[in-house]
Amino acid sequence: MSASFLSTGRGKVILLLLCGVAFLDLVDASIVNVALPSIRKDLHFSTQGLQWVPSGYLLTYGGFMLLGGRAADLFGRRRVLITGTVVFGLASLAGGFADTAGLLVGARLVQGVGAALMMPAALSLLTTTFKEGSDRTKAFGAWGAVAGLASAVGVLAGGLLTDGPGWRWVMFVNPPFCVLILVAVFRMFEADGKRVAVKGLDLVGAFLATAGMLLLVFGLVKAPDQGWGSGRTVLELAGAGVLLVTFIVNERNTRDPLLPLSVFRIRGLVAANVTQLVGVAGFLSFFFFLTLYMQNVEGYSPIRAGLAYLPITVAVGIGAGLAPKVVARVGTRPVAVVGAAVAAVGIYLLAGLKVHGSYDSGLLPGMVVMAFGLGLLFVAIATAANAGVPQRQAGLAAALLNASQQVGGALGLAIFAAISTARLNHELKSGVRPAAAMASGLSWALTACAVAVVCAAVIALRTRNVHSEAEAEALAGAEDLVAVN
Repeated sequence: MSASFLSTGRGKVILLLLCGVAFLDLVDASIVNVALPSIRKDLHFSTQGLQWVPSGYLLTYGGFMLLGGRAADLFGRRRVLITGTVVFGLASLAGGFADTAGLLVGARLVQGVGAALMMPAALSLLTTTFKEGSDRTKAFGAWGAVAGLASAVGVLAGGLLTDGPGWRWVMFVNPPFCVLILVAVFRMFEADGKRVAVKGLDLVGAFLATAGMLLLVFGLVKAPDQGWGSGRTVLELAGAGVLLVTFIVNERNTRDPLLPLSVFRIRGLVAANVTQLVGVAGFLSFFFFLTLYMQNVEGYSPIRAGLAYLPITVAVGIGAGLAPKVVARVGTRPVAVVGAAVAAVGIYLLAGLKVHGSYDSGLLPGMVVMAFGLGLLFVAIATAANAGVPQRQAGLAAALLNASQQVGGALGLAIFAAISTARLNHELKSGVRPAAAMASGLSWALTACAVAVVCAAVIALRTRNVHSEAEAEALAGAEDLVAVN
């Protein structure tokens, strides 16, 4: 048995680098949340327009993810990672200097495109770099820990930066990290070989998939404001459905498809992605609604709201650190199921929000329980989603997993925000004081988040159960012939 690459200094640096890419991309989905009131005041956003600061990033991140994954497989993972990092860094710089609402939203849209190139390239590099023994299991453990930590650290960092040097630094903090990533990528990875031209490159499929995903996420983000039954919402979601169905038909009939449908024959892949989608719908919304409660109901300052999430980062780290050891004993499926169930209990404990609630007894216990379960789930799903995936489709599998995350986040925010708003309006019409009405609406939304995570636990029962990376590699080899057809 060959020596572990992860035990070498180079292996550790590569893992740190790739996890750093994931952290940078994921943290930007939440780092602006605490800064939104300051952004609105400085750039004169309307109430409706302000949502596009977080949603603009989510829109293009999810919409271009599949294209980014396929590009990594076809044109070189290192090349695509470098391109995405440059785009992300320049867009962040532009966002920090933005002096109008339109420029900031435009910068966030371009940031999302950069992230959609970076993330699948980084995950596929991780999958193809760490291959022997327990290396990839440990690598996925670190990746899952980063995914779990990013949302909490984003809110914490957003609070510290907004109350410190100002909200613009939630954007300015990115370019220096992008420079470090670029230097490390050039040093750690050899240049991609010359790519053979792909005959009949599926440009039609690329357009249909990207346009369909963009329209779907756009429709989900806008639905709470337009109304779920409004003509515009129905038209947007129906249009997205038509584009995506047309995309599937195109993929069945084209010679070099953007998304080879054979990838869905890999047992457990669909279940792992749906688990991610539904789980993230609950988790991302949880952070959004709890932040609203802290700032708008309890009157927390940005820095206090950020610091309130500090215990979550510790608990996620403990759960993610424990997960690889438990996976080695019982497999990924039990860890994913238990992790989601524990996280759902934690979110439900937080659903009893009230005005003038206690942090120590009202928020902290549920936050810690939720975070521990989140750490377990993300590690197990990252491993299970790549079990049986041939190396040549690593970028595609990475894109699917991350697209599930972004679409899940948009879906959760749209649905649960509608639930919260409906309850808030009902309470206000009943004569309830605004603060109490908002707490009630957020409580209903958190209950819905808990239900979503319970559903993720049930879906996780259909994922593949992998105990070790050696087993995952054997599965990939056995199914490689199936995936080619």
